[in-house]
This record gives sequence, C-alpha cells and structure tokens, in this order.
Amino acid sequence: MRNPEKVLNSLTEHSSDLTYKFERLYRILFNEEMYYLAYERIYAKPGNMTKGVDGKTIDGFSISKVKQLIDTLKDETYHPYPSKRTYIPKKNGKKRPLGIPAFYDKLLQEAIRLILEAIYEGSFEKSSHGFRPKKSCHTALKSIQNSCNGTRWFIEGDIKGFFDNINHEILISMLKERIADDRFIRLIRKFLNAGYIEDWVFRKSYSGTPQGGIISPILANIYLDKFDKYMKEYILRFDKGTRRKENPIAKRLGHQKAKLKKKLENVNDETQRKQLNEQIREIIKERLKYPAGDEMDSNIKRLKYVRYADDFLISVIGSKEDCKQIKDDIKNYLYNVLKLELSDEKTLITNAQKSAKFLGYDIFVRNSNDTHRDKNGHLVRSYDHKIVLYVTTEVMRNKLLAYNAVKITKKNGTEFWKPTGRSYMRNLDDLEIISQYNSEIIGFYNYYSIANNSCIIDSFYNIMEYSMYKTYAGKYRTSKKKIIAKYKKKGVFAIPYTNKRGHTFYREFYDKGFKRNETPDVNLNDSLPNTIAITGGRNGLITRLQAGVCELCGSTDELEMHHVRKLKDLKGKSEWEVKMIARKRKTLAVCIKCHHKIHAGTLD
Repeated sequence: MRNPEKVLNSLTEHSSDLTYKFERLYRILFNEEMYYLAYERIYAKPGNMTKGVDGKTIDGFSISKVKQLIDTLKDETYHPYPSKRTYIPKKNGKKRPLGIPAFYDKLLQEAIRLILEAIYEGSFEKSSHGFRPKKSCHTALKSIQNSCNGTRWFIEGDIKGFFDNINHEILISMLKERIADDRFIRLIRKFLNAGYIEDWVFRKSYSGTPQGGIISPILANIYLDKFDKYMKEYILRFDKGTRRKENPIAKRLGHQKAKLKKKLENVNDETQRKQLNEQIREIIKERLKYPAGDEMDSNIKRLKYVRYADDFLISVIGSKEDCKQIKDDIKNYLYNVLKLELSDEKTLITNAQKSAKFLGYDIFVRNSNDTHRDKNGHLVRSYDHKIVLYVTTEVMRNKLLAYNAVKITKKNGTEFWKPTGRSYMRNLDDLEIISQYNSEIIGFYNYYSIANNSCIIDSFYNIMEYSMYKTYAGKYRTSKKKIIAKYKKKGVFAIPYTNKRGHTFYREFYDKGFKRNETPDVNLNDSLPNTIAITGGRNGLITRLQAGVCELCGSTDELEMHHVRKLKDLKGKSEWEVKMIARKRKTLAVCIKCHHKIHAGTLD
C-alpha cells in the first residue's frame, strides 16, 4: 500500500493546473493507510463519542472494520447513513440545526476531504479564507486591514441559507470539471443525497451539503470558488486609474512652501531667516491636515473582496452608485449561475466612516489628522484613512450574557452591568471552575487580540473576574470578600491542587493583560485539521492496534480501540481506568473480550 502522504502530495503537484483532470481517485479509497491517517486526524474530537443513527460511535474502531468499509466501496454497495438531526441554542434564543453523521461515514468523509483538499487547495483564490490551511478569520480580517486603506464604502455580503441551498447538480458539474472518475463522483453524490432523520422521520436532502459532514466545508469552498474567480475578473474590469490627482489645497500649500524655501536661500539676516523658517513650519503643519490626493477624483476606482465561508466583505473606492451596481451584478451572478439568493435586507452598503460588521468585528476607516515622526524625523500623517478593527461593548455584552456572568439593569436610560455568580458551575470542582473561566477569557482575547482597541477587553475581564468570585462564594455559601481573602495572595488569585505524587501546585487566574497582537492566528476558529504537504509518520494509535497485543490482558486476538469522551470522567477504580489515567490517553487498545467486559462493568 502506498504511503498516504505521498499519494496526497502527488495530487497537490497538479492542483494549480486548472486544465489537469484527476483520474483513478476512487482506487485511493481502497488503501487502508488512508483511513488510518483519517482516524488519527479526527479521533480526538469529543463529537465522535456521540452516536449516529446506527447507534455507534468511534469506540470499538478496529482494522477489520476498516477492511469491511473498503469491501463495500470495492463492490459499490456502500451507502452512508442519514445524519441524526438535533438542535443547539443560538445566541439570539433561536435554535440551530446540527447533523450528526455515523462515525464510519465521518471516517470515509475525512479520507475524501483529504483527497479533495489536495486537488483544490492550490487553485483556490487568495480572497478565500474559510477552512483552509494556514488561513483563518484572522487572516481574512488582516487582509482587509492591509489592503483596503482609503476605502469609501463597504458592501456586507449575506447569502440566504447558503449551506442548505447549494445546488447538487451544479456542484457535481463543478467537480466533473477537474475529476474524471465516475465512481468517486457517485460516492460524493451519495453523501449529498443521504438526508437526515428528525423525530424518527427520514427526510431526503435535495440541496445543500451533508448535514454535519466533514466534507461540507471543502464542498462549499469548491462551490463558491466560482464566485471568487468571478470577483477576481470583476475587479480587473472595475479598477480604474493609477494615481490620484493632487489635492488642490495641498498643491497650493506646497507651492507656498517652495517659494519660502527659495526666498530663504537669498536671506542672510538672522531675524528674517527665523521668521521665514517659522512660516515654513506653519505651512507644513497646515499641509499635514489634508490628504495628498484628491479624494473626489472620479478617475480612480478600486475594489477589494474577502470571503470567509459564506460571509464576504467588499471595499470600494468609488461612488455609492458604483456600490449599488456591484450589489446588483453580484445578485444576478449568484442567482443565474450558482442558484443562490443574495439577501437584499442584509447585504448592506455602508459608508466607510461608519462601521461595517464582518466576522464579529466592527470595521471602519479612521479619519485622523494625527501625526508622528518617521525614521528620518519628518512629520507624517499616516493614521488617516486607515482600516480599523474594533471589538465593541455589544460583543462583550452578548458574550457575558451567554455565559450568565452578568446582570444588566437600566436606570434613566443608562445600562449598569453587575457581575453574577454562575450557579450551574457550582457542581464543578474548584480547579474546573477557574480553568473554565481562564479558557473563556483567553478564548475571547485570542479571537479579538488583533482589534485596534484590544485593551477594552479588560472590561470583559473584570466582569468575568468578579463573576468567578461570586461563583465560588455561592458554591461555599460564603461571601465574595472571604473567597478573595482565602485564595488571593500578593495580588494573584490561585487555586491549589495536588498532583498524583502528592506535590501541591497552583492554578492561577489569568492576569497577563490584553495587548494587541499584530500577527494573525492562522488556525483560529477553523475546526478542521490542515492537510496539504503532509510529512512525517503516523502517531501511535494504529501502531498499537497493529501490534496485536491487548493492553489489558496481553491476548493476541483481534484488537479494538476503546475510547472515552473525557479523561476527567474516569474515577480510577478499575484497572483499565488506572491505565488510561496513568498514560493520559483517551484510548486503550484491547481485545474484543476485554472490551465487552469494560462496557459490561465486569472487568476486575
């Protein structure tokens, strides 16, 4: 069997060649090693311990089951199970549908995703940032900040129900443009048509990507890559002019400065020279109040486009009429070519001096006459017309409310925020409480760390800090003051804990500030692993299965992998629990007999 890393890397060699046709892809799925690689990439996700409609989870994964899966692919009897639909609450109180596929369907989808990403990644446009290696929400936001300075208008794009309305026939035709393998295409169509089960009723899917499917993001990117390429061509047609006309006010002041400098060359009187130098300095100060170019120059037009999944933002240097035309052209293209509907109500045209919303940030163009000295000591006006990324109090407010960490009251039209204890956390141990608060604070900061006003997160932090104190106080039925006195030493709040060797350590509450981070986090908020240009070997999971020795009884019978959702749920009362805790592993390679005993609770 060929090494899967070599197989995938050989596909990437032709990725950027749009004329190249990929053949014999289905045969790659007969390679057991592809599933071992896929398993190692998805096994750690807690969602794999949730049962699909077949009633199975990742628990019990084995080499023989992979071989059975491959056999059904060889004779094309494989059919994916429909996803199990459930609902999770949204921030606005509504519920979001969530599809839970069967585990072995996930495993196969991950293998397919590896192949599709190897094929398409090299041909995707730079404007696309969602669910791609080395790209993230942060890279999308930073690309706006780096390339959209001077913008006059924003167009906030909103596609109605994108993931549920992807046209299957259009998607299949797109795949056929680059893939010449009917069996591989038929397999993807099976996933598209698998449907879902809700309230024990099967519902067929006539459009959209697989519910909760691992391949859904890559299929969505393939679908919208057509739109990305359309926008790339649109930009070439729209952009106009090379350099702005000089601002007439700046030009006049420049002439005055030049005249005074010329006059200064012929003056020897020290008093006169001082007067002339003072006049020149005043002109320089006045000149810095105005941009160098004429902002009303209609001969200059620019358009920039950035997309993250189904959200996109367009920046325009041009007129509002230009923006209306761009919006109409996009609406027509999406409807006529991709059978998608642009929401007129949510696709907003926003003046860049106001705030556009994109990926949770407020984005606007700064209007500033502030100056600073460059490396040569000259005063420069470099803050004006720059893109600014802001985290708003509204975002912090919504997050705190979602955590039930704040109570908001109004008095005379003014909001008052009061930290509250989180009663639902009182059943957690002390270490879990401080760890959860730390992870929530750090997670919020990590996402908004590139905001120009990241220091404002300190307000969010202060509410969370006192919410934590009140949570501990509620747990122990004491006062916040006593909790602080007990655990806060030398300004540091810390919870003591003892490790397995009996040594005492302290888990400190986060207190490292909220300095702005200039460097984007390329992995932030992308839930799928990166796959392109894979190097290096596998980890120990498959090696342990292939070793053929039960990690409990030493039997050389066929092995299965026992999984648990969380290590902290283990009590350490059984031998198998002790071994998992000691090794800090959520997996244990055991024979089938031992595995049955573990689940029956009869293993001594």
